[in-house]
This record gives sequence, structure tokens and C-alpha cells, in this order.
Amino acid sequence: MAGSTTPPDATADAVPTGPSPAEARTDIDTERLGRLLGDPGLTWFVDRVRQRMARGRSLTGSVTLSDPDESQRRAIERLLGRAPRSGGSLSMRLAIVDEILRRSGVSPDGLAAAVIALTGPVIPHAEERNREERAWEEAHAPLVNLDAELARWGERIRRDGLVRRLARTPEAAAPLVEAAVRALRELPASPPTARATFAARNLSGAHALDEGTPLATLVLSGIRCLTGFPDGSGAQWRREAWASAGLLKDDLSSTVLTLNLRGTPALDWMADAGEPTVLTLRSLTRRAPAASVPMTGTVHICENPAVLSAAADTLGPACPPMVCLQGQPSAAALTLLRDLSMRGARLLYHGDFDWGGVRIAAALARSVPWWPWRYTAADYQAAVAAAADAPDLTGPSAATPWDPALAVSLAERGVRVEEEAVLDDLLADLGRPAEGHAERAAGADPASTEPLASRAPTLWRP
Repeated sequence: MAGSTTPPDATADAVPTGPSPAEARTDIDTERLGRLLGDPGLTWFVDRVRQRMARGRSLTGSVTLSDPDESQRRAIERLLGRAPRSGGSLSMRLAIVDEILRRSGVSPDGLAAAVIALTGPVIPHAEERNREERAWEEAHAPLVNLDAELARWGERIRRDGLVRRLARTPEAAAPLVEAAVRALRELPASPPTARATFAARNLSGAHALDEGTPLATLVLSGIRCLTGFPDGSGAQWRREAWASAGLLKDDLSSTVLTLNLRGTPALDWMADAGEPTVLTLRSLTRRAPAASVPMTGTVHICENPAVLSAAADTLGPACPPMVCLQGQPSAAALTLLRDLSMRGARLLYHGDFDWGGVRIAAALARSVPWWPWRYTAADYQAAVAAAADAPDLTGPSAATPWDPALAVSLAERGVRVEEEAVLDDLLADLGRPAEGHAERAAGADPASTEPLASRAPTLWRP
């Protein structure tokens, strides 16, 4: 019918409203029916009848059209055999139309059968909703067999409707979910690799994980659950979130700031001068080892570049090896620290005493084991007592699994202490003999080989 709403396709399990196939008459006069109800001026009327049938409502009472045009008035006049009543709207009694169709022989089974013959089977809304929900369940099926933390992610995105928002239809959702699960099962990538290279190897092509695509959005959501990467926004945050699972924009943009590491002629030269060095992920993955410490050595990790810079100024070549995270650990930082840890280095960590700082520490603990370096509740209490006009803590709280009392103290005192505020203590530690300092920094039995943060799973695979 010209101008009518396109009817849904007939399906094997469609249950039309109106006569059942066994009861339906086959002697509908389709030519005359097309002239009567198939008139474009009656499209609105047929659509209203279909809507009632889909909702399971009886075809009784009237339907009304506001502000009809002249063609719609003429179509009703031809159907009823008389001019409609004048006025600003048109009303049609369904029983009268049904009687006309039966009595004329155009549709012996009446109005419902005529609408089905004209526009196709009518699927009840309830059945259509049930069928769509079954299709969504099938689209989400690959999420069922995910392991550990990703299983919780799968449950969460089902609840919050992320896939529905990204895909819109079950037909589009099924390949999207399947591809996301396939990608996440290959992560974290070890060694880290370019995102385009990973996509070309594991997905439909090099551009499958390009920014802004539904698949990239879904995979990044899973990565954040997999690696514990904190909330954020912006292009830089997204690059770091991808990098937390070993997927990089390239192998040069991910860097890590170091001091007095050795292992290559360039590193040895910089360590002899006591000058900081920036290492790229490329330099850490193309040749091994790119940096080294003695098997019984200690590496100090800080959060802020000011600490490493002050150590270089104060101690120069005498400073023990250091690594600066400069915020969330980059892929280069994680690669370096993982390598150092595997080769026997003892990693000591210090960061800002605030919620952001402890989240960085927790993210690092999911990648490599470390011991706290003046980073316990006792150290925080001492720093607060010595600080003047410490700023207030902001943001949501976070757990401190290496020392649960630290999170309690942070919440109770409600102030933040930046690394720069305790710089003198950190430099004093760095200037002490290695053996005594390692015992002081770890706050643990020096004979123990178990780091306080070792309960976290290892991120990078050897």
C-alpha cells in the first residue's frame, strides 16, 4: 500500500492477530480490498488497526484523525459510501468498517483478516519483546565463560546496557561481543605491541580498535577491569589505559624516567655522570637487557620527577638506582620494573599520600611486587605531624592492601602529603648504606623475601 508503514517480515513463529490459519478464509477479494483499504488516504487508519492488533486489543470503538486533508476525507467517503461528518477531525467506527468488509464479500472474515491480507502478519508486542530479549541473551553469550575479573566485567556491562548502547540491535551486538572477548583473552600483550598490530593479528584488521569505534570502547572497558586502571577522561588517559594492557599507540611515545641504571654503554655513561635518563619502550623491548642492577640490588621507585631530580642533584653517581613513574605506570615503566624484579632487584615504592597516590601504588602492585618505602600509616602520621598547612584530601577513597591502616589514617586525618614535603627524609634514605636502608624502607624482617604487595597478580607475562 503506497505510503503505508512497512510491515514486519513474516516469520515461522509469527502469530497473527485475527483468524488463525486454520480458520482464515482464502476468498478475500484482494483487488477490491486494495481499492478500499489500500487507498493512501487510509494509511493512518490501517496503521491504527495494526497497532491495536499488536497490543492484543479488540477492534471495537472508534479511531480518530486530527486535521485530515482532503485526500483522507475522500478516501473515507469512498469506503463508507457517504461523506464524513464535517469538523476538524475524522472518526471511524471499527465495527462499521468490519461490517462493510464482511457484507461486501471483500473480506468475509472482517477487518482483522483484511489488514493481515493487506499488510502482512501482525506479531504481538509481547512476543516480539520476548524474541528480542532472547536475541540479546544470545549476543551476550560469549561473556558467560570469561575468567575471574573479566567475568565480573561481563556481568556489569550486561546490567548497565553498554553493549545495547553501542550496538543498538542484537544482530550488531553478537559480532561485537565475540570480537571483544577474543581480544581480551589475548591481553595483557607481552611484550607490549602497537594497537594496530595487535588488531591485525587478532581481529578483523589493523583499524578494528581505532578510537571511537564500538569495539574499541568495549575492549577498553574490559581492559580497565583487567588491569584496574582508574577512572579518567581525555586522549592521554585513554592512551595510558590501553598501555596498561600492553597496547600502545607506538613504541616510542611510552617512556620511563630513570637514574643510575646500568646495562648499556649509554646507561653506564649517564650513571657515571649521575644524570637522569629517559628510556623508551622500544629501547626496553628491542634488546635485552636494556638496564640492570646487581641480583641483590635495590631500586627505589617514586611518583614525582622532583624527587628523582633532587636525588640526582644531591647524590649524583652515588644515588642508588631509581625509577620515576610520573603518575600512572606507563607500559615502559611496567616493562622495565618487571624485568628488574625478575632478575632479582628489590623494588621499594614511595608516592604521594593521597587517594590518587595510593591508586597508583595499587596499580603498580598488580604488575610487580614491591615493598613500601616510607609509605605506611606510621610514615603518614609522622609526615602529617611535621607538615604545616597540609591541603585537604579530595576524591573518592581507595584501599591500601600493603598496609590497610594507611587508608584508615588517610580518611581520619583528611589531609594529603605530597612527596616533595618529605623530600629530606627520602634523600636521607637514599644516602644511607644499601643494607640498612633496605631494612628501614621495607619495614619488615630483612630476612624475608616476601614483599608486602605481593598478593597482587602479575600483569606482564614472562
